[in-house]
Amino acid sequence: MDFIDYYKTLGVEKKATTDVIKKAYRKLARKYHPDLNPNDKESERKFKEINEAHEVLSHPENRKKYDEYGKDWKHADEFTKQRQQQSQGRTQSQSQGGQSYSESDFSDFFESMFGGAGGRRSSGSVQYKGQDFNAELHLKLKDVYESQKQVLTVNGGNIRLTIPAGVQDGQVIKIPGKGGKGMNGGPNGDLFIRFAVENNTLFQREGDNLYRNIDLDVYTAILGGYITTDTFDGKVKLKIAAGTDNGAKVKLKGKGFPVYKKDGQFGDLILTLQLQTPKNLTEEEKNLFEQLKKIQKS
Repeated sequence: MDFIDYYKTLGVEKKATTDVIKKAYRKLARKYHPDLNPNDKESERKFKEINEAHEVLSHPENRKKYDEYGKDWKHADEFTKQRQQQSQGRTQSQSQGGQSYSESDFSDFFESMFGGAGGRRSSGSVQYKGQDFNAELHLKLKDVYESQKQVLTVNGGNIRLTIPAGVQDGQVIKIPGKGGKGMNGGPNGDLFIRFAVENNTLFQREGDNLYRNIDLDVYTAILGGYITTDTFDGKVKLKIAAGTDNGAKVKLKGKGFPVYKKDGQFGDLILTLQLQTPKNLTEEEKNLFEQLKKIQKS
């Protein structure tokens, strides 16, 4: 396997912070996402490399191993263990007058065990799980109001995915066995998909509940009556009690967002009523308000 410079892949410096790496990854992932570049093999390849680079560099421990061992970072723990054993053996041999070992001996051992530029491997290699992959799926809030099916392209293969209604922004799901191929007969890695849910609606989402401010004219607030307003999936008619205050809240049970993986269960919709002061009054209207004012003072 050729060495890939993950820092170069993401276009960041080796000393880049985790936030810088994450920002660079998101920008490139959007640019090369297969859904935006259908049937573009080069974009698929770039998207794969970007995800691999992010999986390594966004994880502090993996990044440290990568900085030290390069493409063989996944075997760093095994190499360190074997190196310690070699070192102990060397110390024991030296104390008994045996042969000493140089640093190159450790490198040769590492090459023979895990494979190097020449592709050498020992016949009794240990099995290793494949690399886990990370991907980010961008959706609109309306997209996750109902369950839906999508086909994702990952590493040149199509994955049929059912996205349950109620998925949260930032939520991560795991798809076993859809990561990198295992080594020496080991199991495949897993695919982790993070959902980036954009809210481009008039509603604010907090958990399974929805919130929205709606305007209420002063006449209906004083006298009471009915108004029609939008919910996430249609319109409803609300009864307004006479003398309603500005900022009063109305809860509509079951009119919120679907509860994740609980069919038929929904959160609530909480509406905040905001009184609107009438503007551009006619002279007749002003006179009527003056009369009301006098009545209130009498």
